[in-house]
Amino acid sequence: MTLSARDVAAALRDRLPGLPTKKLHKLLYYCQGHHLAAFNEPLFSETISAWDMGPVVGNLWYAEKQGEVSRVHREMDEAQLNTVGYVVSRYGALTGQDLEHLTHSEEPWKLADSGRRPGESARIECEWIKHYFKTSGHAENDEDEVLLDSATVTQWLQGAEQRREAPGRPDSREELMARLEELEARLTPRG
Repeated sequence: MTLSARDVAAALRDRLPGLPTKKLHKLLYYCQGHHLAAFNEPLFSETISAWDMGPVVGNLWYAEKQGEVSRVHREMDEAQLNTVGYVVSRYGALTGQDLEHLTHSEEPWKLADSGRRPGESARIECEWIKHYFKTSGHAENDEDEVLLDSATVTQWLQGAEQRREAPGRPDSREELMARLEELEARLTPRG
């Protein structure tokens, strides 16, 4: 049974009281991606679009802007609950800004954004999301997973402005993973 984005948003708000709008929409994107990768079906039926601030469920955003915020959600099955729980545990400590930076670096948003002008939106196809989360290591792979929090991402992004302005080439996935592993090694207590 496919839920609505409102149902998933209400479940996320149950777990993260005071959840800001920007962060909510990024978590909805991650819920959709992880559910598609794990179960080959969408968690919710609404379209996700690329906006300037990253992935957004436009129908939900507009409804809530009109004051239609629902705190009640349909009963979820075990797989749906597990998806929401996994996303909250993996991304819940990050800020909306952190999640914006992460989503902007991911292929589904880049594909949709490639033809989009500032201030406009472009659909992020479900197939792009599914393919990305199935093939990029985002599917359930806890052995190699690096848990991120806001402080870790902030430290990792220090100096990013200067690096962006310097001539160079884009980071490869392997270089980014090596940096994350190095950071994790520095942050992991020895003992």
